[in-house]
Amino acid sequence: MAFTASDVKNLRERTGCGMMDCKKALTETNGDFDKAIEYLREKGLAAATKKAGRIAADGMVYATVDKEKKVGVVVEVNSETDFVAKNEQFRTFVAEIASVISAENPATVEELLTKKMPNGDTVEAALQEKILVIGENLKIRRFVRYEGPCVAYIHAGGTHGVLVKFEVSDEMFAKPEFVTYGHDVAMQIAAANPTYLSRDDVEPEVLEKEKEILTQQAINEGKPANIAEKMVAGRISKYYKENCLLEQPFVKDDKQSITDYTNATAKALGGDIKIVAFTRYEKGEGIEKKVDDFAAEVASMTK
Repeated sequence: MAFTASDVKNLRERTGCGMMDCKKALTETNGDFDKAIEYLREKGLAAATKKAGRIAADGMVYATVDKEKKVGVVVEVNSETDFVAKNEQFRTFVAEIASVISAENPATVEELLTKKMPNGDTVEAALQEKILVIGENLKIRRFVRYEGPCVAYIHAGGTHGVLVKFEVSDEMFAKPEFVTYGHDVAMQIAAANPTYLSRDDVEPEVLEKEKEILTQQAINEGKPANIAEKMVAGRISKYYKENCLLEQPFVKDDKQSITDYTNATAKALGGDIKIVAFTRYEKGEGIEKKVDDFAAEVASMTK
């Protein structure tokens, strides 16, 4: 019985197993879908299948820079528990994933899964193997890769990861003073969580909505229209300072902004420095963790 790429995709969605494992299962069972599921269970992949539906909201964020190749990567890999996130085998696996991203430059997580690990296995096969060995559902959630001078920062062993891309000369990038500056900027991003790099990056619709809210606040305070307009202008300036990295007060010296700190560092080092882009990941952000109400479960069983 023949099978198609769609059959492989459907088997993967049904079982949670790797694409290559599903293809092999269908090949070995002549395209029989039910027998392919049995084949995967018999090969021990059923354990991974059962875990695939469990919520992985813990894990770690890892950030690294290959200074020689000028490539930076930040990646989040999730596990079910913090205990696994502290496991050295898991942490090594995450570092290997970052190396693959750095070297292969995949566009998506799906493409990343097809790339080869150092031992020759695909990332997807390695992930399934780790699920079986570690005993928890694991997911490669997201990543960003920058080319150019970058600085990476990992907070508290992987609760937060930051990657910052700069426009700077090779000579300046290598100076200890720049290393300190870059680390400060990355820590600023981790601590202050800016949404945008500069005010130019704020979407017009977001800005208009913010102005509407601030205007209504001023009206609710009983301010006349002309005063409300001036108040909104001042509060929008505060909005920029809170949400735009370049305008945020520097956490180590709030008398100067990040732009001030950047310009002062560039002047001291005799060159130019520009922050081009940044990515900040927080472990598990946006993932709704399952909360078991044991008392409610027991109560429901007695009804």
